[in-house]
Amino acid sequence: MATASKEQTILLVDEDLDFLDWATKHLEAGDLRILRCDNGENAVKVADKTKIDLVISDIQIKPFDGLELLSRIRAKNPNAAVILTAGFPSTSQIIEATRRGAQDVLRKESLPFELRPVVESALQNLEHRERAHDNIPTLPDSDEPVKMIGVSRPLQEVFKIVGRVSQTDAPVLITGESGTGKELVARALHEYSPRRQADMVAINCGAIPENLLESELFGHEKGSFTGAVARRTGRFEQCDEGTLFLDEIGDMPGSVQVKLLRVLQEGTFSRVGSNETLRSDVRIVAATNKDLAEEVSLGHFREDLYYRLNVVEINLPPLRDRPEDIPLLAEFFLQRLVSKQGMARMRLSGEAIESLQKHRWPGNVRELENTIARACALSTTDLLLPEDMPFARSPFSESQKLNSAFETIFSTVPEPEQGLLKWLKTELCQRALDRNESDLKESARQLGITQSELREILGSRQLSEPKPSGS
Repeated sequence: MATASKEQTILLVDEDLDFLDWATKHLEAGDLRILRCDNGENAVKVADKTKIDLVISDIQIKPFDGLELLSRIRAKNPNAAVILTAGFPSTSQIIEATRRGAQDVLRKESLPFELRPVVESALQNLEHRERAHDNIPTLPDSDEPVKMIGVSRPLQEVFKIVGRVSQTDAPVLITGESGTGKELVARALHEYSPRRQADMVAINCGAIPENLLESELFGHEKGSFTGAVARRTGRFEQCDEGTLFLDEIGDMPGSVQVKLLRVLQEGTFSRVGSNETLRSDVRIVAATNKDLAEEVSLGHFREDLYYRLNVVEINLPPLRDRPEDIPLLAEFFLQRLVSKQGMARMRLSGEAIESLQKHRWPGNVRELENTIARACALSTTDLLLPEDMPFARSPFSESQKLNSAFETIFSTVPEPEQGLLKWLKTELCQRALDRNESDLKESARQLGITQSELREILGSRQLSEPKPSGS
């Protein structure tokens, strides 16, 4: 392992002695000194007596957890690098660890591949870290203020960025497809920030008419326009010292973009119909599902405003790119629904989870939540099966791509010629059935339709017996 020129000391902390043996052998190098402890209390004692460059600790240690050890280590040596490990680190653990200055939070199953490069990077940059004094405030232990769920690497990287950026006032631009949870990230940025005692106000820039959006943001004076029967306080005044979340910022009209730019540049604004200059200390977090750089090139969005907003960008991955998060999210939505509505306990079958993981989720997490809700409403048992998943019957889902394609063709073909297309559609289904030896379920899956649709297409054709070979 390539490290800095001087000898450096690593402290391993874990209750699992076999893990300590493995990590020692995995990391050993001539310029490294490796110390080991099996609990947090002993680790603190070792750190009191020895200058530790890097701590690698499991989160679930005793008599206090790895987060507390992180705080105690960095209280004595702010420049020490700390890497925490866990079987399945939670959202709050990742964010809180990053807030407190952890170098990284790694899943234990990924350590054979990730531990060495992460450690090497930490040690190579240690001299710079020693010159940088990180005074990162901490939150008291509490339940997670914002429920973001996921164990996938892409989402954990988002949690880490939230942990770092939440302590600054830098504007943040959250990008990603619709339904990925951009407002949840915005709320996490607020709830883990020093501004959490003030309000976070959310406004959808695409849902408010242009003539009212300016008033919504900056307020107005009585009589400033038709219907302004009294003075109104705008969102910037309402969330002074807090966070203003501008959702769908890409839909903001150009006239309002100019005034928002002024607030970001000067920190001042005026109510509609007033010449009085007001000030407000607001942290701006914006979100969009559009490509703002492209919108700038097309002249739809101001370039100067884009760079003001995009100081830090957080891109949320679509649900289809993190299938390992789907079972956790589905179970969370299911149990929350059961608890909220006082329903009998319901369960997801393994086959149902598999079907959820195979779906493309164009609507992302929001679509998954609605799918679980509809499945619960339609199911007649306490066990949810693949056929209970409503997306299997959605006209916009992949499950009807064959029918949708043929219906599109039928709509453009003269009626006398449609008989040929219907024959072709039926023949394709029959060949799929022959290829799969009359397996209706597999044939329907390959065609991208439901079993009932396949039966309907084939009509009176024989479904129970395979077609003779060679025919």
